[in-house]
Amino acid sequence: MTHPHRHASHPKIVSRLKRAEGHLRSVSAMIEEGRPCLEVAQQLQAVESAIRNAKQALIHDHMDHCLDAEADHDRAELKAISRYL
Repeated sequence: MTHPHRHASHPKIVSRLKRAEGHLRSVSAMIEEGRPCLEVAQQLQAVESAIRNAKQALIHDHMDHCLDAEADHDRAELKAISRYL
């Protein structure tokens, strides 16, 4: 059985993702309403940026608090997770 893996930053990351989720629903509505493509593209860029920022915050927090760069097994995990940055 695995233990829950939680960090102090997780509630803020979840909050960011929920905002992005709501924003994405709004973008879908914009498309259904026939809003101009430029407006839709701008809003999609904002959603993409919000998700990227949440991902980076999660990865940086993990690297800062869970990995020991001197440990071989952690070094491999660091290499694996840093690919997502």
